[in-house]
Amino acid sequence: MMGVELSYYLLLAFVLFALGLVGVMIRRNLIIMLMSVELMLNGANLALVAYSRARGDMDGQVLAFFVMGLAAAEAAVGLALLIGVYRHVKTLDVDKMTTLKG
Repeated sequence: MMGVELSYYLLLAFVLFALGLVGVMIRRNLIIMLMSVELMLNGANLALVAYSRARGDMDGQVLAFFVMGLAAAEAAVGLALLIGVYRHVKTLDVDKMTTLKG
């Protein structure tokens, strides 16, 4: 039984990371930007796990677990901040947020 080559995993990881980067750069909605950062982290995780499997060690997979924990914390803190910003400014459009003064 033949496995999938490393280059296919890396290509998929690059596509995920690039889509996330485009989402952060192009979109102005904070929720979309937060989801795009999560997509970038998933692309990095896929590359870490693919390299780890290709080398035959567990270092990349352990690091991927740390990145998943970081992504979970980032999502929790990011959503809490989004709720606070929305309550204050009444919009999630980055271009309309000019100041955070009360």
